[in-house]
Amino acid sequence: MAQFICQTCGLQYAENPSAPARCKICADERQYVGWAGQKWTTHEELAQDHSVRLEMDGDLLGIGITPGFAIPQRALFLPTDAGNILWECTSLVTPAAVAELKARGGVDMIVISHPHFYSSMVEWSEAFGGVPVIIHAADREWVSRPSPNLKFWEGDTLELSPSVTLFRCPGHFPGSTVLHWKNGPNGKDLLLAGDALHVVQDRQHVTFMYSVPNYIPSHPECVTEVRQRLDGVGFEDLYGYTWGLNILGNARQAVDTSFDRYFRAVGR
Repeated sequence: MAQFICQTCGLQYAENPSAPARCKICADERQYVGWAGQKWTTHEELAQDHSVRLEMDGDLLGIGITPGFAIPQRALFLPTDAGNILWECTSLVTPAAVAELKARGGVDMIVISHPHFYSSMVEWSEAFGGVPVIIHAADREWVSRPSPNLKFWEGDTLELSPSVTLFRCPGHFPGSTVLHWKNGPNGKDLLLAGDALHVVQDRQHVTFMYSVPNYIPSHPECVTEVRQRLDGVGFEDLYGYTWGLNILGNARQAVDTSFDRYFRAVGR
């Protein structure tokens, strides 16, 4: 039996003799079914003509797929005092990529911001001996490949170590999560934002979206909650969901300005 992967969003499903009729992520209004209809691949097929891209993105090692596949997110490797964290996941795991990360100390845990980036999270976990995959319990329904390695957290904050804290920042998904890392590379405080705070093309602001591809903004009550939750959390750099889509320097000020801009735009 195969573990089918949606070609539009990159989500891997549990073993099944035939492909699902639809991808539940893409059928949701936050995503979309590809214009050519629902199409599937497998991890083995994907590895035949794609490889893992490993290169620096700002101060962090990024892990992506080349040529591009599905949602073009990249994961980030974080060597923290909580252990080596893989922030986000992609659909493809290769022996070469695993060897490179093991040479850097391996991966102790995986943390994922929201269901659009679940991708092949169980595949990545098993490649490193079954490390825990930490995701918010509010998004449990979107898990497509169950595993005992999945660890669900609840509440609004989760401290992984004195320097690493997760914050629930709803609006895109109920359990959308950001990761705050104090004293990261070069002594900087960083915010890993996923899509909860979506970096826009000028890379000087963020926006708040219920659906990014379908241009549906987050509800103002959710954005207010995010603002309150991140009040007093300092960070110099903010990393978005894909290569180069980051705010490097003065990121806290950029986020504060973006909150004000959002509320002016929605008449609050």
